[in-house]
Amino acid sequence: MTADDVDAAANRLRGVIPASPLERNPRLTRRIGAQVWLKREDLLPVRSYKIRGAYNLISQLDPATRGNGVVCASAGNHAQGVAYACARLGVRARVYLPRTTPRQKRDRVAFLGGDVVEVRVVGDTYDDAAKSAVEDTRRTGATLVPAFDDPRTVAGQGTVVRELISQLGRAPDVLVVPVGGGGLLAGTLVYLRERHPEVRVVGVEPAGAACMAAALAAGRPVDLETVDPFVDGAAVRRAGEVTYPITRDGVRAGAATLTAVGEGMVCVEMLELYQSDGIIAEPAGALATAALVDRAGTELDVPPGSTVVCLLSGGNNDVSRYAEVVERALVHEGRKHYFLVDFPQEPGALRRFLDDVLGPDDDITLFEYVKRNNRETGPALVGIELGRPEDLDALLQRMRLAPPHIERVPPNSPLFRFLL
Repeated sequence: MTADDVDAAANRLRGVIPASPLERNPRLTRRIGAQVWLKREDLLPVRSYKIRGAYNLISQLDPATRGNGVVCASAGNHAQGVAYACARLGVRARVYLPRTTPRQKRDRVAFLGGDVVEVRVVGDTYDDAAKSAVEDTRRTGATLVPAFDDPRTVAGQGTVVRELISQLGRAPDVLVVPVGGGGLLAGTLVYLRERHPEVRVVGVEPAGAACMAAALAAGRPVDLETVDPFVDGAAVRRAGEVTYPITRDGVRAGAATLTAVGEGMVCVEMLELYQSDGIIAEPAGALATAALVDRAGTELDVPPGSTVVCLLSGGNNDVSRYAEVVERALVHEGRKHYFLVDFPQEPGALRRFLDDVLGPDDDITLFEYVKRNNRETGPALVGIELGRPEDLDALLQRMRLAPPHIERVPPNSPLFRFLL
């Protein structure tokens, strides 16, 4: 693959989608002391960059191949890109989505595809959907449109960086890119290695689905044992066979580095984007900017005054998910904690707990008896939100002195999956 492939993809996309805006972000500029710009792929017709790769691939199919239709698997955004492209080109498609795909994304796929797209919901992960899509192509002869693992998809995604350099009028010093299967990162590296090799690229994976880092460590794409599905747009179990060597070569050449951001930090940044910048970002869309402000993200090492562009990859977020986003953000910031309290089964026990344990700015957000019985004590699950994270030590000290036996539920406990 070459930069010429990206140029050709840009020509195919001309008149199909508008250029997504490039906006300077005052909040992040002040925060890190560099000039930070956001490439707003969330403002494209399908609210993500995925239309670029999908349209570039499908538009190159000959008439006979188009007549057999296409098939894709997606966590939601790629499916919308395929639906948009198929509706515009008049190609029939079957789209496979995992059950974890937010309903907002399912509805958008159906809306964008209209009569030419059939939506099928299977399995619990992207990889389950991908297996079903491959079986469909073998059975029907339809063409598979990969979400990231095809040179035509990769070339289409590379048009993002080509476009932003034209808008900026120069190449940025640092480009921060979200990473799932690696299509956007690979397309970026293909274009930059020929046209602007001086740009430093940082790929950002969700900590719960860092499949590209696992591939680099193993020397080949490997399956992750577990995947946290929260960052659904980047929750991929295995890096691509096409995207991995491009990323590997970029890392070896010093043109790219990888970092990972925890899902809690992603939630903190989603709320900052919404409350401070008026931007509705999905979890994967907040990966790049979350890496800028993450205390653990030392790999970025952005020099003061440099120009940084973050790719805000998508804005397909279901509003019903914001309760979980707020919860994860509070836990990450150290303001929300859970405890198992063995309460005496007698009048006034809860009142004494409130008086003896809670601080003036603390609040109980959850109280639920875990098991009711006739014993002298009964365990309750108690969620407490602190006024400030630094109030935790005082709270724990009061708990040690209080009569009931109190056990903290740490965020890394298996019990936490029942809370978030």
